[in-house]
Amino acid sequence: MNQTSFLEETLRAAGGRSRADGRVIEVVDPYTGRCIGTVPKARLTDVREAIAYAKGYRPALSRADRAGILQRSAVLVMERAASISELITLESGLCLKDSLYEVGRVRDVLNFSAHLALHDDGQIFSCDITPHGRKRRVYTQRDPLLGVITAITPFNHPMNQVAHKVAPAIATNNRMVLKPSEKVPLSALALADVLYEAGLPEPMFQVITGDPAEIADELITHPDVELVTFTGGVAIGKAIALRTGYRRIVLELGGNDPLIVLEDADLDEAAGLAAAGSYKNSGQRCTAVKRILVQRKVADAFVEKLVARTRAWTYGNPFDPKVDMGTVIDETAARLFEGRVNEAVSQGAQLLVGNAREGALYSPTVIDNVSADMTVVREETFGPVSPILRFDALEEAISIVNSSPFALSSGICTNRLDVITRLVSELQVGSVNVREVPGYRLELTPFGGIKDSGLGYKEGVQEAMKSFTNIKTYSLPWPA
Repeated sequence: MNQTSFLEETLRAAGGRSRADGRVIEVVDPYTGRCIGTVPKARLTDVREAIAYAKGYRPALSRADRAGILQRSAVLVMERAASISELITLESGLCLKDSLYEVGRVRDVLNFSAHLALHDDGQIFSCDITPHGRKRRVYTQRDPLLGVITAITPFNHPMNQVAHKVAPAIATNNRMVLKPSEKVPLSALALADVLYEAGLPEPMFQVITGDPAEIADELITHPDVELVTFTGGVAIGKAIALRTGYRRIVLELGGNDPLIVLEDADLDEAAGLAAAGSYKNSGQRCTAVKRILVQRKVADAFVEKLVARTRAWTYGNPFDPKVDMGTVIDETAARLFEGRVNEAVSQGAQLLVGNAREGALYSPTVIDNVSADMTVVREETFGPVSPILRFDALEEAISIVNSSPFALSSGICTNRLDVITRLVSELQVGSVNVREVPGYRLELTPFGGIKDSGLGYKEGVQEAMKSFTNIKTYSLPWPA
């Protein structure tokens, strides 16, 4: 199937996904406001049937089978990269630069999962290492879960968030029922079709589209669900934690990630990191730069450089290949960012550039002289806003970062090893990136936060596979 026909077929399928009872969800292009397709609005019976279908299937794919499906899926994704990129842009408003980058990330998730599916991660323990031991060996193996995994994903990475759930599930021979964000369901359905084409049995992965108010509770409380994995906002994550009961949950929640710029930093490099960290993906990343803490001695020079980079950051029609940033997810979100910036300015912050809004388009924005108690930095502002907080001593920066209930990631700009080691030790966050944006990672590496950003369980392909398995130990007699 060529690029054009893949996109046309996906949209045709979306337009034809209707129900006899007329229960559908319209998928809207944030840039134009037009409906680009519909998906079924599932009922509770649909959710129960999907879980029963998954529960009734016993995956028996070999490691080679699983790796092969994932590798073939990675090849198909890249063969259709342009069309998938256009689909992501169409339903999310992300610019083509960002959506094409996301396609590459999906490829990485699939390939890393394929590689680890071939890796036997069992352990061997000799038992004669203690006087109380015997001439035996203890072995471990990881088994798939007995029940079904349900996954709920957000809007900000329409396909990659889904890949991070389903690829580790396939690699570990599990069954998953996924509910994507009702705002961006088409990318999830497209990935499911790719996986089926690559040979995945349908009961191992099903996509349910619907109103979370109607079906989410069933997805997290059904007795056959053994694990719930959720990526999204803090309030919903905490509500899930209260409702799930005696079952495993993996929560990847919000962030309020700082970029700390010290007086010895390369300010050109720091300004580049601040702009990319704030505006890539329209600022809609849990690991986006949401607070820029700058040491006062260099603050004026840094701000000048960041403003220049922000003015050069183009935004507009997300299908223009030259544009650096498209829309945010919808006009409601854009109005929220505009309101928070206006509130900060009314409280003494200084607007240097941006805060222009037209529908779901919201411009890259820099505000200076922000204080830590302003809503724009106290809460997670999930858009392209660069708020600058000035500090004097390092202790002050550490205190500002650690006073937040969010604790996902961070970036620091300095060349001083003593400062680096101190910040790595004292910042209460899930990760610290030196001379890099807070969000830097590989799809393979452990990722996640603490406090209101998560329960300390990590995601990333390797950690997700651990979460999706049960460790079984067994022992055998063995001569010394």
